[in-house]
Amino acid sequence: VQLQASGGGLVQTGGSLRLSCAASGRTSDRTLSSSNMGWFRQAPGKEREFVAVVGWSGGSTIYADSVKGRFTIARDNAKSTVYLQMNSLKPEDTAVYYCVVDLTPLRLGIRPSEYEYWGQGTQVTVSS
Repeated sequence: VQLQASGGGLVQTGGSLRLSCAASGRTSDRTLSSSNMGWFRQAPGKEREFVAVVGWSGGSTIYADSVKGRFTIARDNAKSTVYLQMNSLKPEDTAVYYCVVDLTPLRLGIRPSEYEYWGQGTQVTVSS
């Protein structure tokens, strides 16, 4: 499975960005549509941290406390794509954002080890 993320960039504090991540590869659409899809991020000098995850139907989500109420995760199974709408951005949101897929989910995972596939990352920079 290949994951192609896009939508990162430079934005001022309080601004918004929308990240997209399209999944492709030999895995069937049915497998992808039953997967968990999510986002992690890593700031310079810090460990990779969980941001958000969405279950196969789109109805179940988990957010990190630091983004709750500001970020919204959604998915379009017809397009094998996951989105992250980021509003009210803060300088501490500056990081490389990675989309992830868990093809055999047991639960909505929040640990990096629970995800087999990772995108290449897209940079989000929030200026103060």
